[in-house]
Amino acid sequence: MNQHRSSPIRPVAPDDIPALKRIIDATDMFPSEMLDEMIAGFFNDENNGEIWLTYDTADDEARDMGKAKAVAYCRPEEMTDRTWNLLLIAVHPDCQGEGIGAALMSHMENHLVAHGQRVLIVETSGTAALARTREFYRLCQYDQESRIRDYYEDGDDKITFRKALQG
Repeated sequence: MNQHRSSPIRPVAPDDIPALKRIIDATDMFPSEMLDEMIAGFFNDENNGEIWLTYDTADDEARDMGKAKAVAYCRPEEMTDRTWNLLLIAVHPDCQGEGIGAALMSHMENHLVAHGQRVLIVETSGTAALARTREFYRLCQYDQESRIRDYYEDGDDKITFRKALQG
């Protein structure tokens, strides 16, 4: 008998935090201790519509051992009409190239479309170290919309990508 396997993508739970910090540390996204403050509102009534997702193994035993492979976070942009900003997507380096990031992006986009949202933007650095990240967004059919020179620091531009979610 075939068992229906649920999606490996699900909302983040408080027990996921240690595994998510390991992903953030492994990808050197930002200091992982910042995650506690970033995600605190998601677990209470202050989440303002934020979406936090993780991609992990489907069985509960592995999940208990902290097997989350990726994390994604987006929130609505203030003072806009149904525009969202993807502020974090990270896949553990041991799992990169397996389609996990693309699956998270697709899941996030489908959720936003189903809820009538218009646009998803993502911002990243223009450094050579993040060339692969920028290519990932292009492969996910995002268009580069802007470059702000020396945004993060001298020589580190901010690149903004955009995808229309409706029509």
